[in-house]
Amino acid sequence: MDIENTKAQMRKGILEYCILSIISKGEIYASDILEYLKNAKLIVVEGTLYPLLTRLKNESLLEYNWQESSMGPPRKYYKLTNEGKQFLEALNITWENLVFSVNQATK
Repeated sequence: MDIENTKAQMRKGILEYCILSIISKGEIYASDILEYLKNAKLIVVEGTLYPLLTRLKNESLLEYNWQESSMGPPRKYYKLTNEGKQFLEALNITWENLVFSVNQATK
C-alpha cells in the first residue's frame, strides 16, 4: 500500500472543511487561502483550489465580490453565505464527533 496516497486522500477529505473554516474568518483572496493551507501543511495548488471554490459557490455556500487592487487587476474576494455558515456549523459538529470517535478507537 502507498502511504503517500493514503495521506493525500486523508488531506483531500478535510480540505473543503478547512477552506470553509478559513473563509469564515472574513472576506479573503484565494492566494491568502493558499497561504493559510500551506502554513497548516495542507499544501494545495491553485489547480485544486479554484475548482473547489467554484463548486462551493455553485452550491451557494460561498459568494464573492471584486475589489480593486493596487498591484494589478481587480481581485475576487470570497466569503460565506448564510447557507455556507450553517453548513460549516454542521461540519464543525461532525468534525468534533469524528475526532472524538477516532481518539476513542485508537486508544
